[in-house]
Amino acid sequence: MLENYLPILVFLIMGALFGLVPMLAGFAVSPNRPDSEKLSPYECGFEAFEDSRMKFDVRYYLVAILFIIFDLEIAFLFPWAIVLDEVGMYGFLAMVVFLAVLVVGFIYEWKKGALEWE
Repeated sequence: MLENYLPILVFLIMGALFGLVPMLAGFAVSPNRPDSEKLSPYECGFEAFEDSRMKFDVRYYLVAILFIIFDLEIAFLFPWAIVLDEVGMYGFLAMVVFLAVLVVGFIYEWKKGALEWE
């Protein structure tokens, strides 16, 4: 039975090697000459001009949350569509409830104006 897991073990070892070897090689051969320019914080190519605790627009987080809710959740439709014949009416009704929750959330976000970039 253990021979069935050998390809998985080889895959994990090769993945770790492909990830770790270039990082270790970079640490080993790269020069380390820190100076004030390299160690200074910057954002988008220029010096930071305000405190890091300043207020900022939360629409960036809102867009990320909306992406998770309405795009990634739709990925559940693909496996459901493949096994729809096997799950029958119960699976169909469960997906109707799932989509109804998504639609209610979408309508709520639409009414709150989260989809508008003014």
